[in-house]
Amino acid sequence: MDNRISFSSDYTKGAHPQILKRLTETNFERIDGYGTDEYCKSAADKIKKVCGCPDGEVFFLVGGTQTNQTIIDMLLQPYEGIVAAETGHIAAHEAGAIEHAGHKVLTVPAHGEEKDTENYGSDVGKISAEDVDKLISTFYGDANHEHMVFPGAVYISHPTEYGTLYTKKELENISGVCKKYNIPLFIDGARLGYGLMSKRTDVTIEDIAKYADVFYIGGTKVGALFGEAVVFTKGVTTKHPIPVIKHHGALLAKGWLLGLQFDTLFTDNLYFEISKKAIEAAELLKEGLKSKGYKIFLDSPTNQQFVVVSNDKLEELSKNVRFGFWEKYDDDHTVIRFATDWATEKADVEKLLNYL
Repeated sequence: MDNRISFSSDYTKGAHPQILKRLTETNFERIDGYGTDEYCKSAADKIKKVCGCPDGEVFFLVGGTQTNQTIIDMLLQPYEGIVAAETGHIAAHEAGAIEHAGHKVLTVPAHGEEKDTENYGSDVGKISAEDVDKLISTFYGDANHEHMVFPGAVYISHPTEYGTLYTKKELENISGVCKKYNIPLFIDGARLGYGLMSKRTDVTIEDIAKYADVFYIGGTKVGALFGEAVVFTKGVTTKHPIPVIKHHGALLAKGWLLGLQFDTLFTDNLYFEISKKAIEAAELLKEGLKSKGYKIFLDSPTNQQFVVVSNDKLEELSKNVRFGFWEKYDDDHTVIRFATDWATEKADVEKLLNYL
């Protein structure tokens, strides 16, 4: 058993105790499968209510990669690709899953990467409406565009791969470009709770539902054992969504296990409360890192914190702490990531800071 304290990711623990309690209470019920049960219906109703989209449709899928692949396949024609940041999750960390499904990822620059005297800015990893507009207008301005991959949708994640956040105005602008070209905006919300509960955001879940045509609410990284809740805000456009979900291995036979978890997360504000706990732990960690003189790599307002450490310290730290490798900083230093989560306690942060 690995007894090191873990800050390597936000899905290294099981599930919130209230979820485990309800799973135990319902364990011997005989429930219809594939999401046709009352728990899935109740969870979907609660999600649509909190998002302010009564005409939306909600599906519960098994995990993030399957969800990204499934949604993109639903949105696109076979000859279309999806626009994303160069550093976006589907471009960098999905092992080619989107391309494997037959859709090219069309990349635009990720902004905010200019290094200042202290750290990278809080815009790192984000795309701009202007760059999306430029890519699409350039495509249609090419006389040979019928022989090229069409930009059929736009993908962003909130938070981004770097833990940074879009503002409401930025979402509005990107959504406006999508409407201009009549293509959907897809928001990856694997860590959505941590974005919404950041102290430095002006975006609510109602805003996400307003500007996105489809988004998902991450459960795997925010208190659930596994699973993501996909919200088509204006109704799903695919004629037969269930076969598409099944084609991508994303449909769970025991679908009520997903519905029950999200029904619990969206009862009494639980999803938002446990997300807030992760943010508070991350802020405590950030202040502790600064007080010890560590260089913060970028200004993340969410649960992912990136720090520069010497390679000697890296080796020493790894004996007691699990963390994520991010990238080499120079020959003598490495950027590592600490991720807090819904279950991170103050004592865990204090123990980490002691090791540092």
